[in-house]
Amino acid sequence: MKNRPWPKPDPEQAAEYYASGDWRRKTLSQGLREQLSSNPYDIAIVGDNDRYSYAQFDTMARSMAEWLRSKGMQRGDVVAFQLPNWHEVAALALASSMLGLVCLPIVPIYREAELRFILRASGARIFLTPSVFRGFDYAEMARRLQAEIPSLETVVSLRDPDSENPFAAQPWSGDPEDNPDDPFMLMYTSGTTGHPKGVVHTVNSLDCELCRVCEWWHMQAGKDVVLMPSPVTHVTGWLYGIMLPFTHGVRSVLMERWEADDAIKLIDREKATFTVAATPFLTELLSRAKASGNNLRSLRVFACGGAPVPPDIIRNAWSEYPNLLACRVYGSTEAPTVTLGVASRDNCDMAALTDGRIVGHDVRIVDDAERDCPIGTEGEILVRGPELMVGYLDPADNDTAFDKKGYFRTGDLGRIDNEGCITISGRKKDLIIRGGENLSAKEIEDALQRHPAIFEAAVIGIPHPRLGETGCAIVRLVEHAKAPDVAEVSAFLDGEGLARQKHPEKIVVVDDFPRTASGKIQKFHLRKSFGKGVDK
Repeated sequence: MKNRPWPKPDPEQAAEYYASGDWRRKTLSQGLREQLSSNPYDIAIVGDNDRYSYAQFDTMARSMAEWLRSKGMQRGDVVAFQLPNWHEVAALALASSMLGLVCLPIVPIYREAELRFILRASGARIFLTPSVFRGFDYAEMARRLQAEIPSLETVVSLRDPDSENPFAAQPWSGDPEDNPDDPFMLMYTSGTTGHPKGVVHTVNSLDCELCRVCEWWHMQAGKDVVLMPSPVTHVTGWLYGIMLPFTHGVRSVLMERWEADDAIKLIDREKATFTVAATPFLTELLSRAKASGNNLRSLRVFACGGAPVPPDIIRNAWSEYPNLLACRVYGSTEAPTVTLGVASRDNCDMAALTDGRIVGHDVRIVDDAERDCPIGTEGEILVRGPELMVGYLDPADNDTAFDKKGYFRTGDLGRIDNEGCITISGRKKDLIIRGGENLSAKEIEDALQRHPAIFEAAVIGIPHPRLGETGCAIVRLVEHAKAPDVAEVSAFLDGEGLARQKHPEKIVVVDDFPRTASGKIQKFHLRKSFGKGVDK
């Protein structure tokens, strides 16, 4: 590996995780070899109206590996890609694993400003994109960036007949060089609060997460099928759309573009049993399934995370679809799943009102002095465990990210109950400080989303001349609904029993929100656009 300051696993923790079996020492290419030895012609991934077996992926991955070698890529080098939910991403991941390269998935919604930062900071040598996708010219943008970034040596547009084709190379015949302790995935945070941070995972931490998920929900090779509408360049899509078929033999079905009606057809056709996606996906899927009279017969688990999940959405799912376990889960790019909701349909209140049981992590809830909070008391969530990232790429980002015992400071607020469940109450910095009182934006948002005219709500703090700060509600309306004014909203919240100081003093109606790839609302954009104060 080149002399790059990659963060490394703590030796004592690594020894502990290996001894406990939390880390299996299984790389992605090793997972492929195991599938080839037992079921080479089984379908690993469905996408692009075609189906791809493990044997086909072996050929594609070895051709990609040979092409990467021809470009001088060496162990520890970074290969970046900004691709849709295409099966080629899995072949690239396997090839990178074979050669000990570091994958840098980048979500397709990013444009030059984000890409310029990420490509420079990562030192990526190769960048793979589509040519034109959904009307946007990715190839042209990549060429402009290549002219600015000296380390970016090669830019290629996949599926472009005028561009170089990595899969035309003669398949590599060498032996895989990957090591489970080496960095495997570099992924930049979505930038909801500041500049993007490069999160580094080894295959050990990601594989551990997948093992826990499969055990928790009893997912089995040859029986379960994952529907993946989230971008495969986001940690959710990467784990369940790209890695899971090779680590556990569970087929994935990739959706290039989310449409609820198309998702229902895919669920029926492929007998999909599992998906994990953000709140809008669940809301729209349930709405369209109900309208079309579809009972989503095969779908047994919908894990919902990445954005706040109003309790009524989960309750409605349980009520309308008795075969479906819908639940809230909590995690991040740094720690993909801290909670896994509930394991069965025994407790709807737990699924709807909490973010679920802690699985695979040590968790602390701490106050501002980082003293442990009593059960049921809100504080910042700190996590540690075998699924946690190795660290951030930039050492400066690690300085305040961890406490002395290696716990990661998530920046999220929540509480733990006597059942060992976490309930997220907001971001540590997503508070409205009104007259010296801290108000949780999430609590207000949950109440607003029970208003019959409001489909989705985000609450931000705006300046107030007397109180310092007050709430502004940015809302999306139910189709054909009339926009409520501040007085109407306040009267509704009175009926909901919400304290008057929590009532928004400004209402803004939008068609949609700026979002991250996982569906999380980017509040810093809302603050820039709608953060002007009130005049009283």
